[in-house]
Amino acid sequence: MVLCDTNIFISAFNGRQDAIDQLNTIGLNEIVQSAITVMELLQGMGMAQMKKRIKFYDIVQIDSAVSAKSIELIEFYRLSHGLQIPDAIIAATSIVYQIPLYTYNLKDFDFIPEISIHGKK
Repeated sequence: MVLCDTNIFISAFNGRQDAIDQLNTIGLNEIVQSAITVMELLQGMGMAQMKKRIKFYDIVQIDSAVSAKSIELIEFYRLSHGLQIPDAIIAATSIVYQIPLYTYNLKDFDFIPEISIHGKK
């Protein structure tokens, strides 16, 4: 299973072939998205169109464990690395559920030692 960051979906939905190829390589049944990713995608694109595109992917919800880990990450990395709330939630989801994160924004996460990150800059 792989947790895909928002930027991966945006790239694929915009026709970026390397993103599409990587999602196909991972496999539809192995891709999950954080609830925060769903929120970011729905906010950034047309609601009806986006709902059709993301309905194939399972959503990992924000529960008390993810919330607690997100708070811990913000407390620890907000000042030193500028960690933003959405990224903290995505990172916490990856850590709590031990799901590798696939992202194009490695710099947003590579300072968090507990997370398994895949992707490129």
